[in-house]
Amino acid sequence: MTIIKICGLIEINQARAAEAAGADFLGMVFAPSRRQIIPHQAAEMIQAVHHMKTLPFIAGVFVNTPAQEVNFIAETCRLDWVQLSGNENWDYCRQINRPIIKALHISPTCSIETVINTIVAGYKIFPQDKLKILLDTHSKSAFGGTGQTFDWEIAREVSARFPVFIAGGLTPENVGQLVAEINPYGVDVSSGVETNGRKDPEKIKRFIQAVRNLEIKN
Repeated sequence: MTIIKICGLIEINQARAAEAAGADFLGMVFAPSRRQIIPHQAAEMIQAVHHMKTLPFIAGVFVNTPAQEVNFIAETCRLDWVQLSGNENWDYCRQINRPIIKALHISPTCSIETVINTIVAGYKIFPQDKLKILLDTHSKSAFGGTGQTFDWEIAREVSARFPVFIAGGLTPENVGQLVAEINPYGVDVSSGVETNGRKDPEKIKRFIQAVRNLEIKN
């Protein structure tokens, strides 16, 4: 089963909509962005999530934040996973107390060999149940949520070897194609389920249904 992560949630009703639609992970962004959430708001949302039927995992997204601050927020907000979407190296990752989703940003000049070598280095340090990789589109202006895709051939080759999330430009219209062609461990979406910059419950539902309907057919 493909793991589905809905990221950039900032309101309790958004989290409820994602959970009701069948999301496996809910993502909250603590890094500076238009989707940034402050810790006390996140704590309120997570408390609400803990009363939901399916209990999706909660991932907090950070970008080049001091490790001590990440650990403090993860503990006080009761995060299940920490997503590191900046330029953090593996030595930095050793300092994080929670399981990690490490984002690797794929540029047009990025080679498959470089991506695979980076992942191999990570798994020499962390077991697979404590580390997941997220492939996202490289952007000079943002560390995520760009709404832009990258070369899916890289995603195909990496997914064949490692359990990775695929992000970057996914929508209810193209996520089924991605899953059918690549069969990744997971998919991650933020801007692709928004309307006018806000999470759209109908788009969240359609995104998740596009993945689940494909699984039923197969």
